[in-house]
Amino acid sequence: MNPLLKKSLLPFFLVLLLAFLVLQLNNKQSAPDVTFTTIDGREITMASLKNKVVLVNFWATDCPGCIKEMPDLIHTYQEFHSQGLEIIAVAMPYDEINQIRNYSQSQNLPFPVTHDREAQIIQQFGQVNLTPTAFIYDKQGHLIQRTIGELDFTALKQMLNKELGA
Repeated sequence: MNPLLKKSLLPFFLVLLLAFLVLQLNNKQSAPDVTFTTIDGREITMASLKNKVVLVNFWATDCPGCIKEMPDLIHTYQEFHSQGLEIIAVAMPYDEINQIRNYSQSQNLPFPVTHDREAQIIQQFGQVNLTPTAFIYDKQGHLIQRTIGELDFTALKQMLNKELGA
């Protein structure tokens, strides 16, 4: 190839690469179109949670990390729910519904709890295999953060203050 042609194409390719990178950074993953059925029979769609910051937490009653972070989740919900935070707790398919109900009642979980009995929600969130796993979406339904393992509640509260304008 002609060296002069190479030099003239280089800026074009750099601009093209830069445009691609900007698009990738702005292309935020949207929340899946999921309907959660709570253990008390209510249905909640992700679409109905638009204009709220949503934390979807995959957990299990036999998961030590899940049980350890649950009091902090409760406290975070109580602190930020009135400002626009919603938490949906999704119990794993292998969890027994009676254990989920007993735990939810004994801990007075204030947020909706669902049992993903058929593993459909897990699939829609990209094959969640480990607990706890949390997905946090902004008010427009775009993924802000995915955390595998226990949440950092100090960082979470900073994020919520920013996202909820608190």
